[in-house]
Amino acid sequence: MGFGDLKTPAGLKVLNNFLADKSYIEGYVPSQADIAVFDALSGVPSADLCHALRWYNHIKSFQKEKGSLPGVKKPLGQYGPAGVEDTTAAAPAAADEDDDDIDLFGSDEEEDEEAAKIKEERLAAYNAKKAKKPALIAKSSILLDVKPWDDETDMAKLEECVRSIQLDGLVWGQSKLLPVGYGIKKLQIACVVEDDKVGTDQLEELITAFEDYVQSMDVAAFNKI
Repeated sequence: MGFGDLKTPAGLKVLNNFLADKSYIEGYVPSQADIAVFDALSGVPSADLCHALRWYNHIKSFQKEKGSLPGVKKPLGQYGPAGVEDTTAAAPAAADEDDDDIDLFGSDEEEDEEAAKIKEERLAAYNAKKAKKPALIAKSSILLDVKPWDDETDMAKLEECVRSIQLDGLVWGQSKLLPVGYGIKKLQIACVVEDDKVGTDQLEELITAFEDYVQSMDVAAFNKI
């Protein structure tokens, strides 16, 4: 298992393909697996790698609380698609500059059994809490207007980037292109969200992160279901 060399375009392409139908490296919530792969990258994925870029921006938002994410960090070779060997070069010793990172989630050798047990208990508690949620789930139907920069923007690619955003509690619906003026068209796309999992601010942050294609996002309609 692995992604090849994550510091090269080839490795990033493997990561992008791996995330085409996944929100996270492992499971359905952000975990230390995402942090391990995130820390291995040398920078932000390019805009054409929309799945990797969507994942990168999402995991970046957890940097302040990454020490509390569930799971235990494993070597990069234990993540990713089967049949691909990990060849990512080890990160430079610059990690020593951040003592907090070393203390909170250092290498496997530095984590004792007690720390691993605490993290597993947190994951179990999270899953138990999730399982006890009431059957009645509040949902909303949202209509979004996504505007490009100009009439030369590839609208098919813009829509592909928007639909690449996959979150627990988010379902994309129908879409269409509407004229704005001067030959420019905007993407109008519908979605249904679970209110306690997905918000419009979160959607705006993720959509506008595709800054090569998206100028802005507005909520055209919002209705409770």
